[in-house]
Amino acid sequence: VRLVESGGGSVRSGGSLRLSCVGSGYTYSSYCMGWFRQVPGKEREGVASIDSDGRIRYKYSVKGRFTVSQGNAKNTLYLQMNSLTPDDTAMYYCAAVPLGVASATLSDLYCLRAANYDEGDWGKGTLVTVSS
Repeated sequence: VRLVESGGGSVRSGGSLRLSCVGSGYTYSSYCMGWFRQVPGKEREGVASIDSDGRIRYKYSVKGRFTVSQGNAKNTLYLQMNSLTPDDTAMYYCAAVPLGVASATLSDLYCLRAANYDEGDWGKGTLVTVSS
């Protein structure tokens, strides 16, 4: 399984970026896919996720600014980021994990937790830098 992110860059506060993640080498019937971010010295945190039942979840601080979506082939994940602030500066990672059960049976924020992707796959990340 391979996940490749793109679309990171440097923008001014208030600007927008669209991240893309293309996955190959897998077909999951039940899964979580998500965007995560990490800054040096801090734990990786979930930003947005989507599961195979179409449930979408966001980190509270990005609600109303970020939008996660999938391509028609379901192996592509996007993150539209608007109204960016310096606090959004981080390395952004895409991740996917197969599930042994229907995603709808899992807890509400299951797919937003990085630890639940330990049996899955991660991309190498794309850097987002927001200046004030």
